[in-house]
Amino acid sequence: MKEAYAAISREKAKPLVLECIGIDQPRSDEILVRIVASGVCHTDMVVRDQGYDVPQPVVLGHEGSGVVEVVGADVKGISPGDHVALSYAYCGKCEKCRAGTPYYCEDFFGRNFRGTRPDGSCPLHDSHGTQISGCFFEQSSFATYAIASERNAVKVSKDVPLELMGPLGCGLQTGAGAVLNCLKPKPGSSIAVFGAGAVGMAAVMAAKIAGCSTIIVIDLNDERLELAIELGATHIINARNGDSVRAIREIIPEGADFSLECTSSPKVFRQAVDCLGTPGTCGLVGSSALGTEGIVDIGNFLFGRTLVGVVEGQSIPSKFIPELIEYWQQGRFPFDKLVQFYDLDQINEAMADSESGKVIKPILRMKH
Repeated sequence: MKEAYAAISREKAKPLVLECIGIDQPRSDEILVRIVASGVCHTDMVVRDQGYDVPQPVVLGHEGSGVVEVVGADVKGISPGDHVALSYAYCGKCEKCRAGTPYYCEDFFGRNFRGTRPDGSCPLHDSHGTQISGCFFEQSSFATYAIASERNAVKVSKDVPLELMGPLGCGLQTGAGAVLNCLKPKPGSSIAVFGAGAVGMAAVMAAKIAGCSTIIVIDLNDERLELAIELGATHIINARNGDSVRAIREIIPEGADFSLECTSSPKVFRQAVDCLGTPGTCGLVGSSALGTEGIVDIGNFLFGRTLVGVVEGQSIPSKFIPELIEYWQQGRFPFDKLVQFYDLDQINEAMADSESGKVIKPILRMKH
């Protein structure tokens, strides 16, 4: 058993607690990763607050990056010493996975949010030897070590800064993938991005890569809106100043070709639909608590408008993460401008800064 230092969510909506835990050796199809850093994502806070029913106590974290230390006997494509970014989990065997769409895995929710392996076991134990929930996105990376699988570990070059790579596994690939893999706007298209967090900013950079001529960003934070201009937005709207849909229509009278809702707000979801032209497509990526309902005018969809839910940017991590790294190396996807680093024992501060809007993408660095 490996000893690790981990942040544990023990009670609903309460601060995480730092504890020493034990981690079993990896099974034949698993790997043990020494975590170097882990991004903090909005979904971590949703689960901490029990918006998704993941059993507590639980070790969260799903944007890990690190160095492989041990590989199981059946693992073929990854070796000890490899640098990896960790992404979402999928079974690799169901019809959706075999069809090349693992983001629609038939056991997607179970694999990522069950808190255990499919057989009900978990490799994590507290100081008393009691099993605690983990296997979160098949990693639980708010710890100095994590058990992952060959499927959700993406090898990255040892030439890139490993501590930056984790957020590519979820938030950044979600925003960028929503544009490049799902919406696929043609050069000259228009897009309205609601929410200038990590997902929204990744979408802005991706829209610029795609050649969108009009990129409108809507948020409540002026500093974030100014950064959006730097990253590729052509227009910004502070939603505090009035009707965002009307403001978008003043820029694009015919309405936007595309919109992306990144805030999880039902009110903003309605705006993201209402701002569309004909036809137009709204991508929904905001991670809301289960049971959240939104109201839209059905008439919006009578003339070819489309609403599509986007999970993980419809990304195949082993292909898309290296693509995003290449864009970053070219200076076309400067996601490092979104980042602020914290030590693991500052995790509650990092979460608070993310929720308040003070920081766009916190990344926790591990001390070994």
